[in-house]
Amino acid sequence: MLEDDFGREVSGVRVSLTDRCNFDCVYCHNEGLGDTRGPMDAQDDEMTADEVVRFLEVASEFDVGKVKFTGGEPMLRQDLEEIIRRTPDEMEVSLTTNGTFLPGRAPDLVEAGLERVNVSQDALDPEAFAEVTQSGAYDKVIEGVHAAVDAGLDPVKLNMVVFEHTAGYVEEMVEHVAENDGLQLQLIQYMPELTGKPEWNIDIQRVHDWLGDIADEVETREMHNRRRYWVGGTASDGGMVEIVDPVENPQFCANCHRVRVTHEGYLKGCLNRNDDLRSMGEMTKDEIRDTFRETVANRVPYYGEYMVRGDDDEWEINDEYVGNAEA
Repeated sequence: MLEDDFGREVSGVRVSLTDRCNFDCVYCHNEGLGDTRGPMDAQDDEMTADEVVRFLEVASEFDVGKVKFTGGEPMLRQDLEEIIRRTPDEMEVSLTTNGTFLPGRAPDLVEAGLERVNVSQDALDPEAFAEVTQSGAYDKVIEGVHAAVDAGLDPVKLNMVVFEHTAGYVEEMVEHVAENDGLQLQLIQYMPELTGKPEWNIDIQRVHDWLGDIADEVETREMHNRRRYWVGGTASDGGMVEIVDPVENPQFCANCHRVRVTHEGYLKGCLNRNDDLRSMGEMTKDEIRDTFRETVANRVPYYGEYMVRGDDDEWEINDEYVGNAEA
């Protein structure tokens, strides 16, 4: 297993299969990129199934034990089941999706080897959901969550981005997962730099404090040093709520053990940076091995550009980045 200069072993990879999406969420603003008529073959700028599998075979050589397939919306790829089926057996396979294509496909995904799924759901009210996602697919998402549970992808983790538009729905969503077996909730910190709307930001610590007050049990995961709150019971019978808060959080980053792959076949050491992209060339196994080693060796210590190398080659706070984040 490869280890970066900060002592972090890389045990997982996050692979984007497409940047196309049939939603237009206001916190993302990729504006429903590309052709979204439905599941289809890989587009010209997307890795083929063979290329994805070849990368995963190399990653497994370095004892990477987990892969999460993401997008855009990864279920716009009709070869998703094939890719999962061909993923090395020793890898745990998970998926992040908006859920609209899970009805009808969830059983096949499980049969192919899918073990866990995260479904984006930012509100329980159809109108509020439509306002955030710019989509009228609320009923289809709910159907997809049920389909995933019925197919054995239990627990299904619901992803909710917490910002000005959704903060008022958090309490209802927490109650929802506490009252429904087979569901968990992942609250994701809003990243203002993705939309240029810093005024939508909220203090995520307030959510931590509130959950700490109502939780029956609290634990800290090794991955990202994430806090988990069990509400309406303990870990054996309660609803689990987890907060993902990477922004200017050195503890989160100090416990990050993933590298990312873009849909075009570039490796990157941090999800929230685009200045460290490394091409895997023609994606021969030798090229993939070399690029993988380089990417791990050049990982940065903190989220985004919060830390940069100074004139003396030492890591220091990037005042320009902090100033922009606070603007």
